[in-house]
Amino acid sequence: MAPSGPARPRRLLLVGMMGSGKTTVAALAARRLGWPHLDSDAEVQLATGRSVPELFALGGEPAFRAEETAALDRALGVEPVVVSVAGGAVLDPHNRERLREAGTVVWLRATVDTLAARVGEGEGRPLLDGGPRRALAELERVRRDLYAQVADAVVDVDAKTPEEVAEAALAAIGER
Repeated sequence: MAPSGPARPRRLLLVGMMGSGKTTVAALAARRLGWPHLDSDAEVQLATGRSVPELFALGGEPAFRAEETAALDRALGVEPVVVSVAGGAVLDPHNRERLREAGTVVWLRATVDTLAARVGEGEGRPLLDGGPRRALAELERVRRDLYAQVADAVVDVDAKTPEEVAEAALAAIGER
């Protein structure tokens, strides 16, 4: 019998656009696995004492992205864990490399129509100022290939319940 390769880290990492359901699905998956759940945006807020909109107002997107990377690095120091990764984390090549090495990455993919319906007016989401649907379409266009680069599995979330999406994400790590 051939020896198996090194064990994959026990981390389930959910990536995707804002509104794809990462936080909800990660909480469901973590509960099912009995693993902790870390949410990138919540971790940024905990570390800085500031909300995402406050960070954008004080230092712009670069300041937020630096905190986002630091939060991701901290989350990837935990095992086992389910992480709902901030939607823009894939913009940074360092983050993409870390994600690919850190565990099983599942892209929660949604159409722009679904995303727009879920985020509504985009309150509390600085990148959506000036029109959520148009902004989401542009963000999705920029990020689509980056999500694909890091994903071990893709789950289309349109017309699925959070429980169905969590089940599909768990299947990606062999936990059904």
